[in-house]
Amino acid sequence: MDAEIQSKPRRLSWPAGLGGRSEKTVAQLLIAPGQLLMVFIVLFPAAVAIYLAFTDFQPTSGYQWFDAYKGWHWFGNYWEALKSGGVFWTGGGFWMAVFRTVIVTVLGVGVELTLGFALALLFLKTFPGRSVLTVVFLLPMMVVPAVTGFIFYMLFQTQGPVNGALTFFLHDVLHATGHIHVPWLSDPNIALFAIILADIWQWTPLMFLILLSGLVSLPEDQLNAARILGARFSDQFRYLVLPMMWPIILIAVIIRAIETFKIFDSAWLLTTGGPGDATTTISVFLYRQTIAETTRWGFGSAVAILVLIMVSLLALRAIRPIEAAQEESIGELVGADVEAESVSLEQAIEAEARL
Repeated sequence: MDAEIQSKPRRLSWPAGLGGRSEKTVAQLLIAPGQLLMVFIVLFPAAVAIYLAFTDFQPTSGYQWFDAYKGWHWFGNYWEALKSGGVFWTGGGFWMAVFRTVIVTVLGVGVELTLGFALALLFLKTFPGRSVLTVVFLLPMMVVPAVTGFIFYMLFQTQGPVNGALTFFLHDVLHATGHIHVPWLSDPNIALFAIILADIWQWTPLMFLILLSGLVSLPEDQLNAARILGARFSDQFRYLVLPMMWPIILIAVIIRAIETFKIFDSAWLLTTGGPGDATTTISVFLYRQTIAETTRWGFGSAVAILVLIMVSLLALRAIRPIEAAQEESIGELVGADVEAESVSLEQAIEAEARL
């Protein structure tokens, strides 16, 4: 009986000597500095951006940003961004910048997921030199993005190593004479793919690392049982590995998609958004509108808010499967007789402690 009493978890008592203040008051006082810091870091810049988005303020307007109401523009900036278009693929404007950014995100993250998963499956088993190769595969992720942009700028020159390798391998196949000249950075039809390749090279290691960590943490019992029953690797992957890895895959894709959507370094360093607007992603478009070509801070703020709204809506839709998996896990933890929707994380931990 005494052993059973000692095994039950005890609730920590609140320390004495707090001047008669309640737990709630003390907790609020402790987190107040962090809340004030978050207000300064997040809310204040957001409020300034929203304010400037309704004006046509520029640093050259002759007055300070807090006097931007002198150029009050209402929803003119938003309307200008939403109605801007251009010629398909190589045109300018807000929507074309969004379109190109989506292309980079979908193709880049898709290839990174495929290569990362394949490498993670290969590195799941031990083999000679595995540790050294793991470090080698992770090195691109540690390179500064600006350096990556410069590296690929040199690689994709007309007389650069990429065209040199194509000449060496395809000379006999194509019966070509002389050097192969592919204008990777000057052709508006292919320049965007050079940026995608640079992003894939640098960030596939991150996808590989996340997926390898997930594969290592999978329960061995079900996989061993499937092997004993004679299940093929394809069946194990389809019916066991993929369903169990789905939340991890989703988290990895969301993280990389958010980061890729903000891509700037490689797009600017390789082509400065050109030729023309062929590689102008949304970040390059904002940079051009606010710093490089014009100083339209009001218009740039409106575009940034539009992008924030679109990304937030997509992120809310993307995290729903993760929330559903979390609710299912909590429901299994506390028992089938308790509704998962009505169970808090604290109740789930207490229920686990009672087992």
